[in-house]
Amino acid sequence: MEIDKIRGIIEAILFCAGRVVKIKELELAVEINEKDIIEIISDMNKEYKDISRGIEIIRVNDGYQMCTKKEYYEYINPVIDKRMKPKLSQAALEALAIIAYNPRITRAEIEAIRGVSSDAVIYKLLEYNLIEEAGKVDILGKPMSYKTTDEFLRMFGYSSLDELPELPKYKIDENQQIVIDDIIKNSEKTGNVE
Repeated sequence: MEIDKIRGIIEAILFCAGRVVKIKELELAVEINEKDIIEIISDMNKEYKDISRGIEIIRVNDGYQMCTKKEYYEYINPVIDKRMKPKLSQAALEALAIIAYNPRITRAEIEAIRGVSSDAVIYKLLEYNLIEEAGKVDILGKPMSYKTTDEFLRMFGYSSLDELPELPKYKIDENQQIVIDDIIKNSEKTGNVE
């Protein structure tokens, strides 16, 4: 099959799917290997960028999705999206960050970190499809564990969890409290005092 036809097929699949399409699915559709698919999509994205198109193809874990470019959001939103945007509370963002940095974490572990009940927050994140059940943990009571979804990656603009920013290192004292003085001293040294 000629390369232009393969590009057209990949573009059509990604456009129609409206979701992340796994590389394996594309391999089956166009009957070429993963390396060639990645190269073709990379070339397609260069073309989209060079001619100032309104779309791009983003990578999400082991798949791709066609979407509009971020810089056109303000023009698209008033015309297309009349739905209510999910609003994430501070509590939801806290729980989501904990789950993102600790895949396969249980509700009890989340609550131990946050210091408050997290039932409602977890249900809301499940409803928004930002987290999903990751299976039962092999400990007493066999609690359910949670992990982030591809929707989380897409919404926050990451290709994988490896792209999450590195967490700062804190010193803990004998009372299991963060030593604030050390944080302030380090911030002053680096010039990051707020």
